[in-house]
Amino acid sequence: MAAAGPPVLVVTRLDDATADEVIGELNRRRVPVVRLDPGDFPTAVTVAATLDGTGVAGTLTTETRAVDLDSVRSVYWRRPTPYGADLAMSEQTSRWAVEEARHGLGGVLAALPGAHYLNHPWRNRDAEYKPAQLATAARCGLAVPPTLITNDPGQARAFVTTHRPVLYKPLRETEYADADGRSLTVWLDDVTPAQIDDRVSHTAHLFQQRVSKTADIRLTVVGDRLFAVRIDGSPGVDWRRHYDRLTYAPIDVPPGIAKGVRDYLNAFGLIFGAFDFGLDPDGEWHWYECNPNGQWAWFPEHITSPITAALADELQYGGNA
Repeated sequence: MAAAGPPVLVVTRLDDATADEVIGELNRRRVPVVRLDPGDFPTAVTVAATLDGTGVAGTLTTETRAVDLDSVRSVYWRRPTPYGADLAMSEQTSRWAVEEARHGLGGVLAALPGAHYLNHPWRNRDAEYKPAQLATAARCGLAVPPTLITNDPGQARAFVTTHRPVLYKPLRETEYADADGRSLTVWLDDVTPAQIDDRVSHTAHLFQQRVSKTADIRLTVVGDRLFAVRIDGSPGVDWRRHYDRLTYAPIDVPPGIAKGVRDYLNAFGLIFGAFDFGLDPDGEWHWYECNPNGQWAWFPEHITSPITAALADELQYGGNA
């Protein structure tokens, strides 16, 4: 029985299989959980926060739960939906209401007294910028492939010519849909000098030398615990397009990589990070990126179980696991 005590606040959308795994583990431990999607505000979420000389207090209420703001032990910040507004509002008023919600409710959720954040939303935001990721990884001693970020077609063409083979990578996984509302994904892909044209000038683009790799590696870090998985079987440069062909095997993390990723997380103030590496024929790990809110629940159960337990430990014991 035991457990109970202060609740864990899980901030995410309804369809989040990764959060479901962690919530299930917390439920098995009888740790109280309150699930909240800020995108449900204000129709299904009510906040009443008081701020004075004693700090932050008040209540947060969803359709099924209520929580005292000063009693939250931990916050698991996953993937909430965007803030919304009443459809009857004008476009300008709607934008205003969304920003008020973001800075009001969002500000309260980011300032819960004594709560252990995994990760704090502002730390997630800071760590999402690819240029900052690349610079920090290099500073932490991780091997970063030559990379160019530009809107200059001439510079892009010269880089691709000099460093071929070169990949194009999106700078952010921004939600994108076609005219019928179907979600689209911009994949990593090879690019040639002939493909570079004036459209590059319309926005920033990221080009990176392609690593001559024998496998991919996903390294999930939770606090002091590291979970590295070798990914084999991808016939293309972006293994996310070929889940049905992939095989997974847990592997050890070289000491230099372990130190580098811990230094990286400390630099951004993160507890959790999902790192992607390419493994070359000489066994060297080449750093690609770190998603401060990356997925891991698609792995087989023998891989996900330890990660689930590590996350639940962080949330249950507030970083003192």
